[in-house]
Amino acid sequence: MKKLFVLLSALIIVSMLLTACGAPAAAPAKTSLTDLGGKKIVVAVENAYPPFNSIDATTNKGVGWDYDTVTEICKRLNCTVEFKQAAWDGIFPAMAAGEYDMLADGVTFTADRAKIVDFSTPYVTVSQVILVRADDNRTPEQLKADPKAKLSTQIGTSNEIAAKKYFTSNEVKSFEDFPAAVLAVISNDVDGCVIDIISAQGFIKDNAGKIKIGGEILAAGEQLAFAFPPKSTLKDAVNGALAAMVADGTMATLNKKWGLTK
Repeated sequence: MKKLFVLLSALIIVSMLLTACGAPAAAPAKTSLTDLGGKKIVVAVENAYPPFNSIDATTNKGVGWDYDTVTEICKRLNCTVEFKQAAWDGIFPAMAAGEYDMLADGVTFTADRAKIVDFSTPYVTVSQVILVRADDNRTPEQLKADPKAKLSTQIGTSNEIAAKKYFTSNEVKSFEDFPAAVLAVISNDVDGCVIDIISAQGFIKDNAGKIKIGGEILAAGEQLAFAFPPKSTLKDAVNGALAAMVADGTMATLNKKWGLTK
């Protein structure tokens, strides 16, 4: 699922300024967006992957980058959004079957996943890191060299693949979700958790003084994107909205608000 912060690659084509006989150049043409006519779209989220999505303990409502970004997308496309909590395990077959219109959950694009679902334009590129307890100063290399060291991660994710590829001689425990995998670190059940850097910072914020980033195991390169059922007509509309949000600075504002960028 879900490599240092990189903003969504801008794919906006800026209109050529028209000039004639010394007249002032015309303003750039606005991006044309799809009007979905008030259509409701059902968006799957885990509510367990901060800062992308989680449940606010005070309001008991879903919050995060996914909530703000998808809401803004629907504002521009004239649609309404219903966020629906879904378990990560089995989410891709459910998407392929059309149970949801869209998946917003810090999803890593992979060639295998692209065989069963469609992906939007990537919106951020991440690295894989190790979350460790705040008083543990071991590097990833030192953990790897310790045959007794145990690692956690979330089952069925690109993080799990990275963990098993890097820690070939260590036990890797895969949990149903990342809150459980991170809790295993805090409670000293494992030595570290393999997770992407953005979500690592989200969990650090929620567990101040308890955990920290111990190092990077995979450099920036994995791209996160929204996922859709195969041949979804919504994908192109969302890509258009994302492009417009990059062009007018809205994406930069949301990325900074939720810690995707500084």
